Amino acid sequence: MRTSTPAGTTAALEPVRNRLLRDARADAEAVLAAAAADAAGVLENAENRAAEILAEARRQGTSDAAAARRAIRARSRRAARTQELAARRECWEELRRQVVRGVEELRGTEAYPRVREQLATCVRRLVGPGARITEAPGGGVIGEAPGRRIDCSLASFAHRALDRIGTEMEELWAP
Repeated sequence: MRTSTPAGTTAALEPVRNRLLRDARADAEAVLAAAAADAAGVLENAENRAAEILAEARRQGTSDAAAARRAIRARSRRAARTQELAARRECWEELRRQVVRGVEELRGTEAYPRVREQLATCVRRLVGPGARITEAPGGGVIGEAPGRRIDCSLASFAHRALDRIGTEMEELWAP
């Protein structure tokens, strides 16, 4: 059950009630102001952190891009070097074929029988008088004796001559 308040009590409490309301509003405004300040601080910190993250991401992206460029350049240099070496090898092999072909053409000359005889004499001297001497494919001779073999083919001479000038061949590729 509800009891009524004595007359005049409400009027007498009115200043207290107004003071309590003012204090409550002031407290609420202070809490709201503090919350707004905290929110602004949190937002500012978040924006600063986001800016730091973005700057770090940009630095990392720049670093990664530089590393990628270096890797691409290195791969390109290796690929170019591989192609250059392949071209050199192809030229070298073609030179070897042409030199061997040129030397083997000696068989069709008048001088070849004398050259062949000189090669056979050289084989007998190196391997021994009992050496078995056979015609080498492409010209020249091969001498064999038990435990010994000597290749005096025209192609073998051409290859050995080219091998001796191998380092000098580098001058062909120099600018």
